[in-house]
Amino acid sequence: MTAPENALRTTTEDGIRTLTLDSPHNRNALSARLVGELYEELARAEEDTSVRAVLLTHTGNTFCAGADLNEAGAGAGAGAEAKAEADAAPSDGPTALAALLRAIVAFPKPVVARVTGHVRAGGTGLLAACDISVAGPGATFAFTEARIGVAPAVISMPVLPRTDPRAMARYYLTGERFGPREAARIGLVTLAADDPDKALAPILDGLRRGSPQGLAESKRLVTREVLAAFDRDTGTLAELSARLFASDEAREGMTAFLERREPEWAVRQAPAR
Repeated sequence: MTAPENALRTTTEDGIRTLTLDSPHNRNALSARLVGELYEELARAEEDTSVRAVLLTHTGNTFCAGADLNEAGAGAGAGAEAKAEADAAPSDGPTALAALLRAIVAFPKPVVARVTGHVRAGGTGLLAACDISVAGPGATFAFTEARIGVAPAVISMPVLPRTDPRAMARYYLTGERFGPREAARIGLVTLAADDPDKALAPILDGLRRGSPQGLAESKRLVTREVLAAFDRDTGTLAELSARLFASDEAREGMTAFLERREPEWAVRQAPAR
C-alpha cells in the first residue's frame, strides 16, 4: 500500500493546535516521515504566538504502534527473517526516538494527548512525553518489548518518572494488555473517560486562560525530573536499545512476530489434568 503524502494533519482552533497522526498503512508508527513532520509542526506551534497548547490525537483505531518495523525492510519480496534483520539494523533509531520524546517534554507549551485506540511500545513513550492525556474506552496499552527479545529502554525516560513502579514491573515484564482505567491508575495517562472530548473541554479551556510565560514556567516545574532522566540516561539507554535490537534473540522475536507465531524461547504451559 502506498504511504500517504503526509503522515500528520494539522488544524488550529481557539488557540489549540491539533496534530493528528494520520498514517493508517502502518498504524501511525513512528516512521522517519512522521517524526520529521512532528518536529516541523512543533516548531511552527512554538513560533505561533496565538497557540497556547498542542493537542496530539490520531485517526483509526491505533494511536501509535511504536517504531516502523518495515521502514528499513529489505524489500517487498523479502522474507520475514530478512525483514526482521533489516528492521533491527538502524543504529540511529533509538537516538532519534529519544530526541523526539525529549523535544516534547521540553516544548515550552503544554502538549495534550487524546487517545481512543491502541498504544504499543514506542507509542507509550510518545504518550508519556505529553503533559496531560485523556484516554477513551477503546484505548488499550501494552509494553510488549520483552516478548520480542528487547526492552522498553528509551521510552523508560518519560514513562518511569510518571508511573507507579510496581505496576511497571508487572507490565514491563509480562507484556500484558491493559485498559484506560488501569492506565490512569498507574499514571500512564491523566484521565480515563467515556467521552474523551467532553473530558478534554475544561482542560483545554484552562490552558487557553494561561499566559505563555505562566504555562512555560509551570511546565518547566513539572517536567524537571523527566528532563533530568533524559540528560542522564539518553546515551546509555539508546546504546542498550541498539544492542538489543541487533541481538539473535531480537531477530528471532521479530521474525516470529512477522510470521504470527510464538518465538522459539516461549515456554508452552502443559494442559491441566
